[in-house]
Amino acid sequence: MTGSEQFSWQRLILQAEGLLSVSSNRISNAANLSALLYQELIDISWAGFYFLEGGTLELGPLQGKPACVSIEMGKGVCGAAASSGKSIRVADVDKFDGHIACDADARAEIVIPLFKRGELLGVLDVDSTLPGRFSEQDETGLQAVAEVYLCSID
Repeated sequence: MTGSEQFSWQRLILQAEGLLSVSSNRISNAANLSALLYQELIDISWAGFYFLEGGTLELGPLQGKPACVSIEMGKGVCGAAASSGKSIRVADVDKFDGHIACDADARAEIVIPLFKRGELLGVLDVDSTLPGRFSEQDETGLQAVAEVYLCSID
């Protein structure tokens, strides 16, 4: 974690569990989780969700600058993660072929696909203005946070 060796994913996961335990609404919980991530993660410029609707990723709750509204499957980091079903961590978005620059200041991105009962619901997307911001530990931590989210919704 850039700038914070003291960061505790375990503490963040516990916070997410507590925050998301009061509702099973996917939009409400996505909104609160976006706010939690944006508040707690260091050097983050954007945290939010895209939900799969009719074969396209559509913007959901977020914290940060306005964002792209629709992303085609397979396009950009979000579309690539959704299509592959695998998390994607990008150290330098300018070197990611087909990157969609919703925020010209974003330099690093991590996207976690969200599957419930084997069905793709969408993705959790987190951006930073710092190149190389996201580590393997961040990927593992965000996957665990995403699982808390998925367990909290209907």
